[in-house]
Amino acid sequence: MTDKLTYADGTDFPGVMGRTLGESEPAYPVGPTADADAPNVVFIVLDDVGFAQLGCFGSDIDTPNLDRLAAEGLRFRNFHTTAMCSPTRSCLLTGRNHHTNGMGAITELCNGFPGYQGRIPHANAFLSEILVREGWATLAVGKWHLAPQDELSMAAPRDRWPLGRGFERFYGFLGAETSQYEPDLVSDNHAIPTPRADGYHLTEDLTDQAIGFLRDLRSADPDKPFFLYFCPGACHAPHQAPREWIDRYAGRFDEGWDVWRGRTHARQIEAGIVPPGTELTSRPPWVAAWDDLADDERRLFARMMEVYAGFLSHTDHHIGRLLGELERLGELDDTIIVAISDNGASAEGGPIGSVNENLFFNMLPDTLADSVGRIDELGGPLTYGHYPWGWTMAGNTPLKRWKRETHEGGTADPLIVRYGRGVAARGEIRGQYTHAIDIAPTVLDLVGVDYPDEIAGVPQSPVAGRSFAGALADANAAPHRLTQYFEQMGCRAIYHDGWKAVTYHPMPLIHHELMGRDPFAPFDDDEWELYHVAEDASEAHDLADAEPEKLREMIGRWWVEAGRYDVLPLNNIPMPLAMRMGMEAARERYVYWPGAAPVPSEIAVNVKHRDHTIVAGVDLVAGDEGVLLAHGGRFGGYALYVRDGRLHYSHRHTDGGLFTVSSTGALPEGPTALGMAYTQRPDVVDDGPEGTVVLYVGDRQVGEGPIPRTVPMAYSLVGDGLSCGYDDGSAVADYAAPFRFTGRLDRVTVSVQGEPYFDVGLEVERALRTQ
Repeated sequence: MTDKLTYADGTDFPGVMGRTLGESEPAYPVGPTADADAPNVVFIVLDDVGFAQLGCFGSDIDTPNLDRLAAEGLRFRNFHTTAMCSPTRSCLLTGRNHHTNGMGAITELCNGFPGYQGRIPHANAFLSEILVREGWATLAVGKWHLAPQDELSMAAPRDRWPLGRGFERFYGFLGAETSQYEPDLVSDNHAIPTPRADGYHLTEDLTDQAIGFLRDLRSADPDKPFFLYFCPGACHAPHQAPREWIDRYAGRFDEGWDVWRGRTHARQIEAGIVPPGTELTSRPPWVAAWDDLADDERRLFARMMEVYAGFLSHTDHHIGRLLGELERLGELDDTIIVAISDNGASAEGGPIGSVNENLFFNMLPDTLADSVGRIDELGGPLTYGHYPWGWTMAGNTPLKRWKRETHEGGTADPLIVRYGRGVAARGEIRGQYTHAIDIAPTVLDLVGVDYPDEIAGVPQSPVAGRSFAGALADANAAPHRLTQYFEQMGCRAIYHDGWKAVTYHPMPLIHHELMGRDPFAPFDDDEWELYHVAEDASEAHDLADAEPEKLREMIGRWWVEAGRYDVLPLNNIPMPLAMRMGMEAARERYVYWPGAAPVPSEIAVNVKHRDHTIVAGVDLVAGDEGVLLAHGGRFGGYALYVRDGRLHYSHRHTDGGLFTVSSTGALPEGPTALGMAYTQRPDVVDDGPEGTVVLYVGDRQVGEGPIPRTVPMAYSLVGDGLSCGYDDGSAVADYAAPFRFTGRLDRVTVSVQGEPYFDVGLEVERALRTQ
């Protein structure tokens, strides 16, 4: 008989092993088990929702379920994020600063330096990785946006997908945004087809899945605590919601953003959302006064805000369904609920808003005439809508600036915490300075779990966040955070003990000239501002001239923090251009197979502005039709397809223009090759290069025509990748997606010539010429 035995993993076997069963005592491995009274944890992460856009933070937009959380919990009026989504989400889940996580910017902007690599080190454990080891079930639903763009395909490693970072189940989308009607979705570790049901909306689907996850869990184990990370795509562009929710707001915003902002500020003061005496910052000169707008502008802009409000209220409704499920399970009061927005309201709609925000990512301007002409389509699947930045300013009342920038309008966001049985206070407001890095440490403090020294053999890095659990119980609890730095795309700020220094550095994007700053000026020329935010929460009074020594001290403090947390090197590469850097593969020939999962645009063949051919091997019979190859979708892309017995190539420009070249005769039956050849003109025009397409059956030319302009930079960013044998997501041309090819398709080969086109200077110059 052996005195001591171990399992294969080296852990002790606690039983007894004798010569026979009668002489032995079995012992069964037991997985991690949480304490019997361990609470559940639910994170609700909203997207692009500004400080003032929830009812419980002063808005008149209807958000009764989030308001209920606030009434039954606590609101933090001094909570801060990183001003962008991926960086904030990385802080929220790890307790580390975003540059420490390699998330100095969103994943699309990774640039090869430690603070911007787009890959969160395994030394920075996720909350999910910690809790699952302690016996929690871990569930993620909705937006991820925490894996680098070149790791989103079916060939990619999954260690930075949700199931690779401690979550046991996942349903949602991996990128920054997607269509609410035709989303790109992943279930656990694999892509699934775009839903096509009538009346489908992503927020409803995500809520159904979250509720389903909870019912699956409780049917198998009635007691196991869970961590649910629930991240709807709302209210990120595209602003899309059911018409009945939008129409509830008809006429609500006709008085405009100036009036709305003033009324919201008054409600904030009355309710204590902002400290007494907090001033409403002045409307910046680049935002038009509502009364100075033309009638068509006011009508359009009011409708765009109605769409946003409907989108937010619709999302709140489904959050209410999730809360209702927790009540039905009898677990609402046993659940720590944390609701935040990941950054301030977004100004990506520019001065006039957009019916197709993909124009922004191609550095092309929207036109008022086009938007007014499509006003009735706003909120539906045909538009990729975003409101104008006047509403962005209002959504961040009473603060300055917005998402992507480090003034309070970009970084100060709603935070609600509800823990029924753990926090006695109800409906109160807390003023302690708090950051997204403090959320995970607070949750671990509340559930009684320490940060581990190692996970899966990986030693863990220091945690920058600090628990604010004391503030949950005591409104007068001592500050837990004395200092916090900020940096986003060259904009910088530092908070220290009630003071804040901040500087704005623009990117060379459309409309930047309206803001009166030169994006190409050296960073050393940036003008720093100084605010005593302990007394001036809205940054209304710049004290830089009055307190030069204090300003120098604060700037020096920023550089110390920048060195400590891998913030350097500073850069402000334009977002649409940076999203294209370093993703193109070096191949000249790509082979795609029918029915395979969509290939993300970032790693698919890059045919933009290059000579290329597409050849499909087929075996046809009369009546066969469908897509051979499609890349992109309704807001930009191309497709080669068969319809009505003819071969067609269509190119959808970002501005909506559809250019189609078709074969002149019927296609032959039997095995053959169908193809196209694109020849690029040598010069580049303002609205995208042009070229010529020739269609082939075998080696026989069957059609030819011009493509007057092509997508300059980015195809549709709402989830439309490259698909073979069908068109996933939204349709490129005037057919109904997925328009699967009904014939026999062997494979599709794409050959490209020349280097991938990328010229930052030329593209910036072209963008500036179009303003």
